[in-house]
Amino acid sequence: MKASRRKFMKYALVGAGALTAGTAYWLKTSNRRAARWMRVLLADARRAVLPAPVRPDPKAWPDNAITLCWIGHATMLINFFGVRILTDPAFGDRIGFRLGIGIAGPKRYVAAALRPRDLPPIDVLLLSHAHMDHMDIASLASLPRNVFTVTAKDTTDVIDGIGLDRITELGWGDKVQAKCAAGDIEIQAFEVKHWGVRWPSKRLRGYNGYILRREGKALLFAGDTAHTPLFSKIRSHGPFEAAIMPIGAYDPWIWNHCTPEQAVELADMAGARYLVPVHHQTFKLSNEPMNEPIERFEAALESERERIALRRIGESFTCPNGVTHHV
Repeated sequence: MKASRRKFMKYALVGAGALTAGTAYWLKTSNRRAARWMRVLLADARRAVLPAPVRPDPKAWPDNAITLCWIGHATMLINFFGVRILTDPAFGDRIGFRLGIGIAGPKRYVAAALRPRDLPPIDVLLLSHAHMDHMDIASLASLPRNVFTVTAKDTTDVIDGIGLDRITELGWGDKVQAKCAAGDIEIQAFEVKHWGVRWPSKRLRGYNGYILRREGKALLFAGDTAHTPLFSKIRSHGPFEAAIMPIGAYDPWIWNHCTPEQAVELADMAGARYLVPVHHQTFKLSNEPMNEPIERFEAALESERERIALRRIGESFTCPNGVTHHV
């Protein structure tokens, strides 16, 4: 009996060792999504989140101008002639799905330039699609219940129960007029090339870019998009003072995310004066080096660098042509 037990323990230990070694080899060498995700999680656990290089001061922004500030990833804070807009908020140190002990997902490299408590009163919340890095439940739950929220088709159920009570879904081409204390703003959804599934569900959901119009001026928020001729269709809705364009996560996700050079092409198709690069430097969601997107973006605009509105998390930009004397 004792000999059988010893033999069992011996083989169990050998089997466990082989399983551990096999798992370690798989984690190190596999290109499967689960293995890549685990490698990122293991590396992230040992890394500190750096502070944002610039600390913005929204209270100092004028209400007779268009000011845009990059909070991190796809999160922008915009003062559009006194109407304050927040896009795709993600403030926490991680994005992903919630487990009992925390959030399982990529860890930030650079902290958000502002936390929810630092924000001015938000009039409009824009959500481009339901992916976890653009529709972060913890961040949304930190916002006031009565913020006017615009989201893509078939996404409201993702944020049900977190307290937002003024939600409007828009399909491509749909418009809505938001009535704010500083005046009205028109929001129109347009088609981009992306996808909207919220893992682990396989339900197909909408995904939008948005045109913002107020006081005769227009802004473009592209959300997430791959290269597509669709941006030429919205040129007639411009000219756009600025286009907020995603420039990262293209390797290997080129069918759903544009390269920095393609982001410039898309903004040019739409007729944008200034370009605001986002969706980089914050989370590692793909294989390209963290600094590659902004370096390639700057190289693509080498002959017209004055069109680059900002480069670093926390920086703000006031559109020179977007100033009006009507407040």
